[in-house]
Amino acid sequence: MSEAVDRRRFARAAWVNVLGNAAKIVVEGIAGLAFGSVALLADAAHSVGDLVASVVVLVWGDTRFQDPDDTHPHGHARIEPLTALFVGATIVVLGGSLLLESAQGLLEGESATFSYVLLGALTFAMVLMYATYRYTERVNATIDSTALAALAADCRNDIYTTIAAFVGIFGLMIGYEPLDPIAGGLVSFLVVYQGVSIARENVGYLAGAAAPADHRAEITDRLREHPAVEGVHDLVVYYDGTVLEVEAHVEVDGGLTLREAHEIETDLVERVRALEAVGDTHIHLDPSGMGEWKDATDGGWTAEESPHPGRS
Repeated sequence: MSEAVDRRRFARAAWVNVLGNAAKIVVEGIAGLAFGSVALLADAAHSVGDLVASVVVLVWGDTRFQDPDDTHPHGHARIEPLTALFVGATIVVLGGSLLLESAQGLLEGESATFSYVLLGALTFAMVLMYATYRYTERVNATIDSTALAALAADCRNDIYTTIAAFVGIFGLMIGYEPLDPIAGGLVSFLVVYQGVSIARENVGYLAGAAAPADHRAEITDRLREHPAVEGVHDLVVYYDGTVLEVEAHVEVDGGLTLREAHEIETDLVERVRALEAVGDTHIHLDPSGMGEWKDATDGGWTAEESPHPGRS
């Protein structure tokens, strides 16, 4: 699938989240104000933050598709985890706010009037958020955007908070009002946990965390598959945004001409860049058997990467 198609699908998914959250706020806000339901107003307030987050993804997240330029020579990959980090932080703040409101409602009590309109508004909100969640997940299955993944998680959290609101409205229906703040408090913990998880993952992307071992092994194998490669060392693989940056020293025959060495280097770079998780690759060719400073204990080959296990 082309980048242009992915870009359009990303924008549509972001717009679906914006419009979905806006519709939920209007419906729940009107019903909550009309019948004095704190549960609906809290759920609508939660969606205000979701709306802000989805607008941020719509405006910022699209930059992941922009080509490198003079100000961002490695592209704009880091803007996406920054956007997702904002979404995660928003979820944490709103989850904490929901927890506080639940505690206040439990301690102070609340007065609201039961109406089937409240149940209708909640049913609408739940169906809407589930549809938005499923659509966002389906789009992101091929795009693999951390920002869209964060929005999808936010939609899923909305379903949970709406279920809690259902419990609260049921409490109003049977005359047991404390059900509302109790259910809201339990769900708020899940909301906060999800937000923290999203934030932690994307902090790793922004901080340039090391790649998982399976990615590192795959890259090493891809380099060593080339018939001209005699060894791989000083391999560094780390995240630059949501994609991997690769740096490696590769040993080849020292008698190669400059043109031959250049062709090998180009082939190796293309081989590694072809991996889905890799963004950019930098290869340095070393003459085999030279015993450079890279052979030192603190920066040399690992046992599995060395072409000469017995060499120091």
